[in-house]
Amino acid sequence: MEFDIATFGCLVFDRATMKKHLPYPAFQKWEDTIERKTALDRSTADAIAHAMKEWAMAHGCTHYTHWFQPLNGTTAEKHESFLDRDEHDAPIMRFSGKSLIKGEPDASSFPSGGLRATFEARGYTYWDCTSPAFIQDNVLCIPTVFVAYTGEALDRKSPLLRSIDAIDRSATRMVNLLGDKQVHKVEPVVGLEQEYFLVDRDHYLKRLDLRLCGQTLFGRQAPKSQELEDHYFGHIPAKVQAFMDDLNVALWKLGIYAKTEHNEVAPNQFELAPIYGPVNIAVDQNQLIMAEIQSIARKHGLEALLHEKPFKGINGSGKHDNYSLVTDDGQNLFAPGEKPMENIRFLVFLSCFIAAVDEYAPLLRMAASTSAGNDLRLGADEAPPAVISIYLGSYLDQLLHGLLHPEDAHGSTKENHVVPPVSTLAYIPRDNTDRNRTSPMAFTGNKFEFRMLGSSMSASEVNTVLNTILAKKLDDVAIQLEGIKYIDQVRSKALTICIDLIKTHQRILFSGDGYSDQWIKQAEKRGLPHIRTVVDSYAILQDDSTIDLFEQYHIYTRKELESRQDVLYSQYEKTLEIESRTALHMITRHFLPSMVESLGKHGSALHVIGTTNAPHYLSTRVKQLGQWIDDLHEKSEKLRIDLKAVMEQSKSDHRKAALLARSTLVDDLTNVRMIVDEYEKNSSSEDYGLPTYDDILFALD
Repeated sequence: MEFDIATFGCLVFDRATMKKHLPYPAFQKWEDTIERKTALDRSTADAIAHAMKEWAMAHGCTHYTHWFQPLNGTTAEKHESFLDRDEHDAPIMRFSGKSLIKGEPDASSFPSGGLRATFEARGYTYWDCTSPAFIQDNVLCIPTVFVAYTGEALDRKSPLLRSIDAIDRSATRMVNLLGDKQVHKVEPVVGLEQEYFLVDRDHYLKRLDLRLCGQTLFGRQAPKSQELEDHYFGHIPAKVQAFMDDLNVALWKLGIYAKTEHNEVAPNQFELAPIYGPVNIAVDQNQLIMAEIQSIARKHGLEALLHEKPFKGINGSGKHDNYSLVTDDGQNLFAPGEKPMENIRFLVFLSCFIAAVDEYAPLLRMAASTSAGNDLRLGADEAPPAVISIYLGSYLDQLLHGLLHPEDAHGSTKENHVVPPVSTLAYIPRDNTDRNRTSPMAFTGNKFEFRMLGSSMSASEVNTVLNTILAKKLDDVAIQLEGIKYIDQVRSKALTICIDLIKTHQRILFSGDGYSDQWIKQAEKRGLPHIRTVVDSYAILQDDSTIDLFEQYHIYTRKELESRQDVLYSQYEKTLEIESRTALHMITRHFLPSMVESLGKHGSALHVIGTTNAPHYLSTRVKQLGQWIDDLHEKSEKLRIDLKAVMEQSKSDHRKAALLARSTLVDDLTNVRMIVDEYEKNSSSEDYGLPTYDDILFALD
């Protein structure tokens, strides 16, 4: 691996690069625009565009693209050349401020949930100047939002940016109310840990299910799996280390602080974690990380699998969202601190976060698991259950217990109820608790680690929701504090409000084993929602409370929420349709012919030997194969009929089609898999004819 610290971020047109290449007045105007969130004037835009073009061409670029994140879950780009003609009809390389700020990709071919009709093609991309441009594959990529001609958001970034503004206003308001008037801005900061699998590309190409679905629709567990826990944090195989070295160089050049890499629990599973950054940039960089993982893996004869559950019976992959809030003078608002003033502030933000998660748990469940794949891992003894709870740890649990029950802490009676003064909170250590990897939302010193996200999905939605619901609860508290004259009274009132919030929402706090059946039963007794499948969570987008929340903070309009719900239903149904068609293709073109051929071989041997003298194994084998063929044909026909019904329903109603797919296709796919996996278990490698888990998961050592 070749790496020079001087090359870190060399492919990013960041603030330092802009300052170096722009005339100082233009750079100063750009900074003022960012700070004041105002429109960029044309002359400054032209200066930035010219400097950006010159810098990009010096790095070998001839094209640029507006890089955006449509609702299909991927990124999109349309390459445009810098090539133009001058007034004398001669070729010239040109890039204007107008082209930098605004583009016009076709809006009709991206999912819009009805916001755009097929014949209504116009959509616009607008430069997101808060996220730096970068070079990827010799193309200048300019992060943008994507909106319809009529103004509605057609992407994942626009709502995220709106939510960042919302939490900035609400959190700054609260910090100022609690006495720190020097804070003028609060920014959500996120660290996104990314899990993924690596497999031999030759094996991948021989598995249609991996190629089309990202997961194995068939396959039995290998004789050895993850039982010995010898892969986790183990020695990284040489082939994988070579891949990681190249990946690190690529990410570092893109200015991504790729910090941690290690073997994960399952065989061939790995994790990468960058250093924390502003949420908008962190989400953009996570999209780049996923793209680079897949691209560089192929250069090493590997294939990266980002699906949440590529292999049945072993751990799947997630994306951990480590969320905190940081002020413009560097204070982490989820850090307990050592001063009473800071600790009151910490308690306010902590209690508001607890209240927000409890009140909007169904919305978080939806945002953290928008794809069908995540249903296969949540609660599967490897990931948090589909019940949202918060783990604070014993220290904070005791602290909150003392606030709720001061008689325990002070030895007083209920009749002599004493509210603990703020001064008793003079010190809360940062590393005050053990970790709980079974918790969906765990406090880890100065942040909350949300562990429910699926590995393949964008982190935009969940951070949009976290920003918005926390802004709402902070504003609810701020309304009660405004108008109080003296700061001591403000803090005293804030403490009372915190106690009330914790009393009301303490049901969301749980410090035990989130994998246990007892917790699921206890959670239901507490009244916590248990939304087992993601398709059942989509209904929350049309709940009045959701619409009111997002419209109040100008994150989504009612129409935008309707469109996103329709897109989610459609994508869920289409995912199961693709999996069903792929399974039927493999059954018809491979497994049934393979079974019939195997039956012929065994039947011929039985005929030659004769039934009287034939080994019991042989006669049993012939009967088994005949039964499997009949059963597989019957179950696959059921799958075919149900698939046809889902596809017919999807023509008129995506919601009904998605619910029908959930209630039929999921079980159908399980039923055909059980038969094929039993056939694999009892067949030779030659008869089965596909790479097995044994081959795929133990080929990189």
